[in-house]
Amino acid sequence: MEFWGLFVTALMPVLKVLIITALGTLLALNRFDILNKDAGMHLNNMVYYVFIPALSVSILAEAITFESLVMLWFMPVNILLTFIIGSVLGWLLIKITRAPTHLHGLVLGCCAAGNVGNMPLIILPSVCKERSRPFGDEDVCNRNGLAYSSLSMALGNIYAWTYVYNLVRVSSCKSSKANEVDDSPMNLESLPTTSQKPSTCSVMVPAENNPKTKDCANGLEIETARPEGVVEVTKEEKVMKLLKKLGKKMNLKALLAPATIGSIIGLIIGVIPPFRKALVGENAPLHVIEDSISMLGDAAIPAMTLLVGANLASGLKASSIRFSVIIGIAVVRYIALPAFGVGILKGAIHIGLIPNDPLYRFLLLLQYAVPPAVTISTITQLFEAGVVECSVVMLTTYACASASLTLWSTFFIWLVI
Repeated sequence: MEFWGLFVTALMPVLKVLIITALGTLLALNRFDILNKDAGMHLNNMVYYVFIPALSVSILAEAITFESLVMLWFMPVNILLTFIIGSVLGWLLIKITRAPTHLHGLVLGCCAAGNVGNMPLIILPSVCKERSRPFGDEDVCNRNGLAYSSLSMALGNIYAWTYVYNLVRVSSCKSSKANEVDDSPMNLESLPTTSQKPSTCSVMVPAENNPKTKDCANGLEIETARPEGVVEVTKEEKVMKLLKKLGKKMNLKALLAPATIGSIIGLIIGVIPPFRKALVGENAPLHVIEDSISMLGDAAIPAMTLLVGANLASGLKASSIRFSVIIGIAVVRYIALPAFGVGILKGAIHIGLIPNDPLYRFLLLLQYAVPPAVTISTITQLFEAGVVECSVVMLTTYACASASLTLWSTFFIWLVI
């Protein structure tokens, strides 16, 4: 494939993201006031509860079968490795740049979670349509590329909504707790030395209508001792008590985000033949349900991208993120992670863990070189933690992705063919 042809192929998906982001910024300006703060919150909730789960269900149910799932077993491991390596590099970046506490979750999330879903979903079909046919027959390439990208998107959603969601939740809770303690009218220095420390229970009491504080409270509940005396507890009660404590600490409600539930449902429909025959395909008796879900899912990516632009319009001057942090995230995502990816893939091929499929290998490498996941913007808005800073990071990293993805894609194709 010629370099300029590959440049255009890699540039198009990134350019689409930048154009829709610019539109979101335009709609959020005071002159138009279409995508204002209230509208953005409502759209964000629609993305979280409706569009993303629908997208996960429709793509997985249609593209994934039991056979393809068995063949692609290394992909979940590969994406998990991108999260682990990205998290370690992100932690080092936080230590070096001394990023503010309320941005720790954002920095770790941007370094760990890449756009392993819709970017490959756009790039792979574009590469398949190239005249040089780097991956063989166009129809076969398109079919396999859709299946690979769909599974990649579903896995990326599961990892992002379990790992990054809780990262942002924890960092936002720590930040809000520190702010409330700092703003408290009680001054510790004015208290007598013999008095006890003031209770911080008020910090842990959630507001009834605030989902952010509800999520914070789930991980901060403390059991107080009863003064009535010691009560004998049976073994069964001890086990139940332990399970309840584990459930609270794990915060299962946060782990089972709507996107995760949608991915599980999509996998069940795609893998189990009776469900697949009933719902998937033009001849399926209930195909209208799957078509309706697919229509809802089509709105997910544009809606998320519009929100990135709308958040950016709230003011670059209000951003507290330092330039060194943004540069650090770009270095992690576009230099360090792809270099690690090449080494990991070479080792996996040498051991014999990956089948001899150039398109599949190309996707595995691409998962290390993509920009941060747009889902992070949705998560930060849910917790109102680093929303503007996230938009600045997204704009910068996606602007850099046009050159970075082109260079890495050229190298990856040369490497796998």
